Amino acid sequence: MADAVMSHKFAGKIGVITGGSTGMGLATEKRFVEEGMDHVFITGRRRDSLEIAANKIGKNVTAVQGDAANLSDLDRLYETVKKHRRPLDIIFANAGLAKLASFGAVDEEFFDLHFDANVKGLFFSVQKGLSMMKDGGTIILNGSIADIKGFPAMSVYNATKAAVRSFARTWTNDLRGRRIRVNVINPGHIDTPIMESLQQGEALMRMKKEMENNVPLGRLGDPDEIAKAVSFLASDEASYVSGAELYVDGGVAQI
Repeated sequence: MADAVMSHKFAGKIGVITGGSTGMGLATEKRFVEEGMDHVFITGRRRDSLEIAANKIGKNVTAVQGDAANLSDLDRLYETVKKHRRPLDIIFANAGLAKLASFGAVDEEFFDLHFDANVKGLFFSVQKGLSMMKDGGTIILNGSIADIKGFPAMSVYNATKAAVRSFARTWTNDLRGRRIRVNVINPGHIDTPIMESLQQGEALMRMKKEMENNVPLGRLGDPDEIAKAVSFLASDEASYVSGAELYVDGGVAQI
């Protein structure tokens, strides 16, 4: 009985997920479809990875190649959604990136790369979908424990995630007349391909081990553990949750 209820959790609903090629985005897409979502539209910068993701999901999915930081690509995404002729219920603004650079080594290109992807891209991937979003819909923003932590060599990334938290607070007020809920999911140390943008080889293995040692639960998180939390925030189970941030981090930012 529980499985039958779960498979209809998002029946009749339409969703958009940016950054859907791998990791947390892919895990969330799979979960949404398994839980009965009528259709999910996904984006990613690399066409090959995006097509592989769509094939893994297998049904009820449309892949639209594009960069969330490129406003023309976002326009193309929402033109595709509009052709479906259904109001949009859920936006999961998930696309983003993270790279390491010490404070003194950050240049303008590095700074703009992060703010374009994590702030501008997130802002417009939500704003451009608002006109087709159903009143009473829900928006989930992918933040990070970095919004309250001072991780070294990540000052620019940390600041972008603090901006994401601020957006959720303001948009909750901006959209109160439409009863659209806005919440932030804050992942901790999750084992996704983004780790490989921080380190490679033996350095990557050492970094992961250090992260594990810092987590009270003693391990890295799995992308599906984020997907479960996004599913909760997107569903009617969270009907009285808005303007909040949910930490899914094994306790690392809580103690």
